[in-house]
Amino acid sequence: MDVNLSKKPLKWAELGFQYIKTDFRYSAVFQDGDWLPGSLISEENMLIHEGAPSLHYAQQCFEGMKAQTTQDGRVVLFRPALNSERMNRTASRLLMPEVPQALFIAAVEEAVRANYGWIPPYGSGAALYIRPMLIGVGENLGLKPAQSFEFRVFVSPVGPYYKSAGLAAISLAVSDFDRAAPQGTGSYKAGANYAGGLLATLKAQELGASEALYLDSASHRFIDEAGSANIVIALTSGELVTPSSQAILPSITRRSVMEIASQQFEMPTQERAIDLRAEFDSFAEMSACGTAAVLSPVGRVYFDSKWHIVNGDGYTVGPVMQKLYDSLVQLQRGEVEDRFGWLHEVEM
Repeated sequence: MDVNLSKKPLKWAELGFQYIKTDFRYSAVFQDGDWLPGSLISEENMLIHEGAPSLHYAQQCFEGMKAQTTQDGRVVLFRPALNSERMNRTASRLLMPEVPQALFIAAVEEAVRANYGWIPPYGSGAALYIRPMLIGVGENLGLKPAQSFEFRVFVSPVGPYYKSAGLAAISLAVSDFDRAAPQGTGSYKAGANYAGGLLATLKAQELGASEALYLDSASHRFIDEAGSANIVIALTSGELVTPSSQAILPSITRRSVMEIASQQFEMPTQERAIDLRAEFDSFAEMSACGTAAVLSPVGRVYFDSKWHIVNGDGYTVGPVMQKLYDSLVQLQRGEVEDRFGWLHEVEM
């Protein structure tokens, strides 16, 4: 299809992180053991059978990605092959068909290309959020895999996930709830993992926090992750560490931040168990990271019935997270040389 290169009349710099209906989305159906040819469609609503396993038994998964406009006008994705790999890992765990990587990438590219007018311009501080999703559809009643599946990719222009504009410190509150069991589905990007966290987030916000922070379900000592983001911590020793756990989502952003720290800045890095209370005094800086959150410094953490300051006054962004954030977003926006080969250009 021909790409309309005119932009929509939006106030790009004022966008929040909400759904905005765009012109097209991509849909493909898996039926009788094969993927049928997919296509772009304009209808945002899905007609789904009342017995679909995605509704009753949460047989569904999703990914989160962004498309950015570079200074020279290119449109780029950030490490999309890793999103494809992660979706297929989740699909296998939930007895869903894998989406071939070629189909995944092509679907994302088509959805982005068809909605060019909705891609925020360079320098706006916004991005085009991309949501690939895979759900079990069709007639079903008993607890068993769906008979057919729909793979869909829709997009929406978004601003920052947290309300603060730019790089500003957020706060976390340790939750009394367990997010996931070590051998459960916590390390998979399954929709069911998120519904259970809604109450934890609400309770955290009632304490004045931006988000909930989960500790391990066995001992409630070790950091797992925040409700919608992974955690990275710069220690006073100069090391950058991130939690090691079988119950947390393997974040592509976290992986990238750790690689930037190690390879670009030659920082010592380690993925290991982190005891919140025993080690908190050694935290020089802390951040939540993910596709939506990018890299959001954490200034305060609420636990043991009081607030604990991570860095300075609890609102200041530290130098380590600042340089990691700058390096990550400059790379994602195509402002610096892509020394890692992580950008994927979408041909218009």
